[in-house]
Amino acid sequence: MPFKPSPQRVPRLTVALHLLALAALLTSAWFVYRPGLSGAFLFDDLGSLPKLGATGPVDHWDTFWRYITSETADPTGRPLAMLSFLLNARNWPAAPYPFKVTNVILHLFNGALLAVVLWKLGRTLAYPKANEDVQALHVPDGGQSAPDTRRVAIAALFGAGCWLVHPLLVSTTLYVVQRAAMLSATFILIAILGWMASRTKLIHGYSALALGGMAASAWLCTLLAVLCKANGALLPLMLLLIEWIVLTPRHPMRSPDSKKLMNLAVTIFLILPTIILVGYLIQMLPGAIRDTPNTRGWTVGQRLLTEPRVLTDYLRLLFVPHAYSSGLFNDAFPVSNGWLDPMSTLPCALFILALIGAGFALRKRHPAIALALLFYFAGQLMESGWVPLELYFEHRNYLPAMLLFWPIGLALGQQGPLRLMRTLTAFVVLALMGMLSTQRAALWGNAVQQARMWAAINPDSARAQTSAALYDLQNNHPELAAARLQTALPTHPDDVQISLNLITAECRLGAVNPATIQAARTALSNDRVGNGAAFHWFGDTLALLTKHACKGFDDHDLQSLLDAAWRNPHWRPYPGIRQDLYHLQGSLDLVRQQPQQALQDFDLALEQAPGPAIALRQAAALGTSNYPCLGLLQLDHFAALPKPPESGFSMSRIHAWVLQRQSYWDREIANLRQELANAASPSQCSAQ
Repeated sequence: MPFKPSPQRVPRLTVALHLLALAALLTSAWFVYRPGLSGAFLFDDLGSLPKLGATGPVDHWDTFWRYITSETADPTGRPLAMLSFLLNARNWPAAPYPFKVTNVILHLFNGALLAVVLWKLGRTLAYPKANEDVQALHVPDGGQSAPDTRRVAIAALFGAGCWLVHPLLVSTTLYVVQRAAMLSATFILIAILGWMASRTKLIHGYSALALGGMAASAWLCTLLAVLCKANGALLPLMLLLIEWIVLTPRHPMRSPDSKKLMNLAVTIFLILPTIILVGYLIQMLPGAIRDTPNTRGWTVGQRLLTEPRVLTDYLRLLFVPHAYSSGLFNDAFPVSNGWLDPMSTLPCALFILALIGAGFALRKRHPAIALALLFYFAGQLMESGWVPLELYFEHRNYLPAMLLFWPIGLALGQQGPLRLMRTLTAFVVLALMGMLSTQRAALWGNAVQQARMWAAINPDSARAQTSAALYDLQNNHPELAAARLQTALPTHPDDVQISLNLITAECRLGAVNPATIQAARTALSNDRVGNGAAFHWFGDTLALLTKHACKGFDDHDLQSLLDAAWRNPHWRPYPGIRQDLYHLQGSLDLVRQQPQQALQDFDLALEQAPGPAIALRQAAALGTSNYPCLGLLQLDHFAALPKPPESGFSMSRIHAWVLQRQSYWDREIANLRQELANAASPSQCSAQ
């Protein structure tokens, strides 16, 4: 028969005071973030959010399925994160304000969940090896003294509060596209609560209910977290750490049968998924070693040497908060080329290894510290390992940092003659963090000031200088943009962002310097990762050529830049880049009124990576340029090409299946064919 405890509850007044304190904390956090709600969309926002209107407003099921499967950021496509954006808009363009409000509300919800998690973990630690339901607001029977509820509450509120109002996390909460990271953390917090509640049911003999809850917590929540962001796959590892360090030693099973079931549950629900994840990461390693140098500009070995320095800097910013930081611009973070190049590489690696070692060593005497440390490094496993992501981003601390301040809260809340002073210290720390975060949020609320501040903080960042220059151009200050980019050019001779946008700035000023064009050729011949920015610039510049609006820069100069891009050894091996280059060449041919050459280059572009989107785009460009018959030939050429084979699982394949199922491309091609045919005449076609 299941065991039914007869608990003594914590006084209702105490519970009410704790809830009131949490409500005050959440309210304060809202006002901390409020100055940032007026900010603009940034960078990756403009890569994901325009999908809201890419195939029409999301106002019926066909467009819903096309939209929800359209993201390619992870193999899973982050469909739940994409789904959440429909709360704020169903078409594009859209205003950023509602997106940012939703992000802040989600952050507050996560903070409330974290406070409950820390409360329950603290209650567990307050009952050493007790056989009672420590997950509820109960004190044990059998004459044991009640735990220090006030200390547990102070630690939970302080730990959750520091995380809620920490300045470093502003760049996650107010960066709309990072809702993916926030939602993933939501499901991980829910999973922790569900796992703790389920194992308590197992202690009390409700085996079926307990195992079902554990399966939902470990497997279902992992699936939901992964459908928000790939690092949700770390959930079983994080639960395993909580189980190993806190729950098993201090909340053991009562009977041999329940202990066997618990061991089986841990093996199946936690250890097995963790092994699968590690195996998946290991099988990615050969491809990462092969491809990373051409796509990132550094090797996997250099990344592994650099990440200890990155983690050390994260920890510095977490424990010594700053009002301002490098923000989203970390492309100037120096790569480690050896253990002593730079000199901080080896010391940082030893420091990180020492912290991980301390986590294992302290797990019995100081479990809160051990769990906070190991949880943090487990949360960094995917984004700070050998997966070839960019080296440094602040938002990677959102999930890992959740438990870091909890042990400090436990120390501040302990009993003793100075308890009131320690409690006041906790309040002062939270207030100072809130003030710093308010300053940072205000910066996020002003896009122009933000760009200029980040450019000042990151003088060696090509992205920061380019971003500030683009805002100068938008605000009709080409002289400021040109001066900024000219200063940055000698430091970044191989970065296409600097020289190409300097051409734009000089064009706005009246004339382009030939030396700037030569600098752009040099950059296009050598840049490794700037192809996307370069091709976007080419497209904008073609429009200027048609208006003859740029003195000192004509189609021959643009051709020389395209030729330089073709010489780039880092770009040529990739079919997608070759397709972009041929497409740009065909577009330039149209500007030069060379339609047959344009068709030939468009055909070559299509052959690199056949797809209906590029075929439609090029056929439409031919039709718009008054060559509808050539547009029809482009569509005929696409129809005759063999379809490329598809392999592996990805959201891209699902998206292609959805489009095929809906006959989307067939309809689009048929509609364009009809428009081109209506615009064409036999005489035109014979002439073309």
